[in-house]
Amino acid sequence: MIPPLKLTDDGNKAIIWMEELRSNQLPVIEKGRFLGFITEDIILEDNDPKKTISEYELEDQGCMVLEHQHFYDVIRMASDFDSQMVAVLGATGAFLGVVGIEDTIRAIADSTAVQDQGAILVLLVNHRDYSLAEISRLIEGENARILSVAVGSDVSDSSKLRVTLKLNQNEVSHIVASLERFGYKIIGRFQEEEVKSNDKERFDMLMKYLNI
Repeated sequence: MIPPLKLTDDGNKAIIWMEELRSNQLPVIEKGRFLGFITEDIILEDNDPKKTISEYELEDQGCMVLEHQHFYDVIRMASDFDSQMVAVLGATGAFLGVVGIEDTIRAIADSTAVQDQGAILVLLVNHRDYSLAEISRLIEGENARILSVAVGSDVSDSSKLRVTLKLNQNEVSHIVASLERFGYKIIGRFQEEEVKSNDKERFDMLMKYLNI
């Protein structure tokens, strides 16, 4: 739904399209190949909207994914380039379109693990001590199941991992107690009933779940 610009288009056309689409950036292609993005700031700072797109310096040329990649890759790429959209390429490198970060978050929200009710736990674990099998055994021993898991390095200590778990139960006090009994440190706990007050809190929970 986001049309690409060509090198022969001018800055004025780009600005008009951005206003109509309520976007501050647009992809630029040439002969079906993605060249990068042009932004509203680039055009306005140059102060000559009659210039063709070929005369502007494009940005985020590497902000792209292949069509078969997961939407987590879209979020990672958008975060790396601080971009609101990511170009999607086919197997041969042909430009297929763009995916907006809002659409990607919506796709995550529609996924089964997010839609299913249940609490979210965030554990801090030493790299050498991480074992999903062991964590699963303890949780299943409390008659619960892990619906999804996300693992990433802790930003403040590279020797530790943040393990984010989505469970199939809302009440997890007994699970927390069991994990702590075996030495696991719980640094985050988000239960369904605690996040229903407004949309912002729902969004914050989603971001913590994805560990972004």
